[in-house]
Amino acid sequence: MGTKLTLVLGGARSGKSAYAQSVIENSHQPALFVATATAGDKEMADRIATHRANRPPSWITLEAPLHVGEAIQTAELTPWVLIDCMTLLASNVLLSCPEPIGEAVYKKKMKQEVDAILTAYRLHPGQWYIVSNEVGLGLVPSYTLGRYYRDGLGWANQTLARAADQVVFMVAGLPTIIK
Repeated sequence: MGTKLTLVLGGARSGKSAYAQSVIENSHQPALFVATATAGDKEMADRIATHRANRPPSWITLEAPLHVGEAIQTAELTPWVLIDCMTLLASNVLLSCPEPIGEAVYKKKMKQEVDAILTAYRLHPGQWYIVSNEVGLGLVPSYTLGRYYRDGLGWANQTLARAADQVVFMVAGLPTIIK
């Protein structure tokens, strides 16, 4: 039922979040902002506070570090949904896995998250923006968990891109339409 799904990809500080937020702000309609970040330290808490202060006060904030799809289904319906971001969700999923972390367990949990997000999208009447980092352009991580993370997020991005009506790649604050 969702009317349009846009995936916004890019590197760190490429302008992904600002771009997605500006598109939704320009609609002058209510939005559900789904925050996946957790404040593990002061620097991250400051980042979260800055993001929160930069959102319109009329927006609803839903903090969902895990089980994002299920959380959205219980939230108030709005014309817009912005998930910011899959990058931190993938990290949260990885860190929620029992030790020692196995790749199969992580992949299964990531698949459950992405499937639930897409189910929530299909049931929601609004337009969606999902923000995620493109992690496939960098070096291959030298440690196992880094490779699991990169591969899991890369798979999630591919799955979301296939389902999306539009894919935008951000470079230095400039949007490039991929799909």
